[in-house]
Amino acid sequence: MSSKLYVGNISFKTSEADLRDAFSAFGNLTDVFIATDRETGRSRGFAFVTFESADAAQQAIEKMNGTEIAGFKLTVNEARPQGSGNGGGRNFGPDRKPFQARKRY
Repeated sequence: MSSKLYVGNISFKTSEADLRDAFSAFGNLTDVFIATDRETGRSRGFAFVTFESADAAQQAIEKMNGTEIAGFKLTVNEARPQGSGNGGGRNFGPDRKPFQARKRY
């Protein structure tokens, strides 16, 4: 198991210090990152918390998932690698025909 956790449904007013305080009870944190909007700088409502050990991360998932911070019920689970979604997106595989080679109707 990874030691990096996804923390979803956080308040826009929740700070890194708030998350650090809430999650440090389960072990040593190496990083706390709140995703922000590029243009406004406002929180996007989710964060990532990284622990030194996978055991501490597992404990945090079990204890913090569903708890409330600032009136928002958190979703806490193991962070997945970026781009690990299922399907969607463009097909740039070897079977893809170039635009010019497609049959026009």
